[in-house]
Amino acid sequence: MVPQNILVRMPNWVGDLIMATPVLTDLRRAFPKASITAMCRTPLCELLKKDEAIDELFCFTKPSNDFVRREELRDIIAKISAGKYDVGILLTNSFSSAWWLRVGKVKRRIGYSAHFRRLLLTDPLYLEKKKEHLVTSFKKLLGPLGVPVSETAPRLYVTGQEVEASKQLLYQRGYMKGKRLIGINPGAAYGSAKCWPPERFRALAMRLLLETDAYVVFFGDAKTAGLVKEICRGLPEKVMDLAGVTSLRELACIIKDCDVLVTNDSGPMHIGAAFRTPLVALFGSTDEVLTGPYGQAQDVINKHVKCSPCFKRVCPIDFRCMMEITVDEVVERVLEALRGKTSRV
Repeated sequence: MVPQNILVRMPNWVGDLIMATPVLTDLRRAFPKASITAMCRTPLCELLKKDEAIDELFCFTKPSNDFVRREELRDIIAKISAGKYDVGILLTNSFSSAWWLRVGKVKRRIGYSAHFRRLLLTDPLYLEKKKEHLVTSFKKLLGPLGVPVSETAPRLYVTGQEVEASKQLLYQRGYMKGKRLIGINPGAAYGSAKCWPPERFRALAMRLLLETDAYVVFFGDAKTAGLVKEICRGLPEKVMDLAGVTSLRELACIIKDCDVLVTNDSGPMHIGAAFRTPLVALFGSTDEVLTGPYGQAQDVINKHVKCSPCFKRVCPIDFRCMMEITVDEVVERVLEALRGKTSRV
């Protein structure tokens, strides 16, 4: 039976959400007449506004405590039930997400059989230990619907009006239109083991100001705003600090306009990859084969030291995976990306 009303439970992290967007594209191509709803936590759902593959965006807030949890869970499950979905695709591996779809009476529930949820799924798939990119793992969940694994790349949609509005954040901080723009993202949600040392990001910014005519913009969320402030302290006016200032959509628009983005393995890295922004992606404790910028393997620096990838939040030894990445090497990669390019802003 051809699906008529599809619910897609999107991942809970910015990078994973972006790596899951090919699923939405492939569903739309396979079932052009179906109604497709993307279910996503706030504020991540901002990134799916204007998405051309979906008909509805189902935003919800994670319950914060037991008292609120009962009320919010009832509302979430009631909304799922009211949708009368004939197919639900789980791009999350949690028990709770599968239980919500089961209690919400979604007829066909497709997902990986992790975390003791096999009995909650109508189409449980075995989560292979095969080393493959997460984008591919997400696409395989469409197999029970007869949709083969495609070459579709992650993408995001922003409007021209949004892009123009986001530029005001740069102009207000002294950016001169027509100049090159280098983005730097020194944080990462998972932990410090994924992050190049702050002092090297500071040294990088100074070198780039000396060797190019570019402006440098630092990104970060509210949690990393203090870190970015320390990195930027005392740097010249051509360095702009937007950490904790932008919404997710404003962040996406500005990254789209960067001539190059230097970043740890992080959500902003995947935003850059979704727009094909040239990257210098720094990897150490994680594996670019699994979660690297899709289609931009040439943009990764990874020294592949003996203890890497360890996937730890904090390095227990000497942080050699990141310490072996030098400022000189990153500067050269940025200069390579800038050669022969004109400003994107």
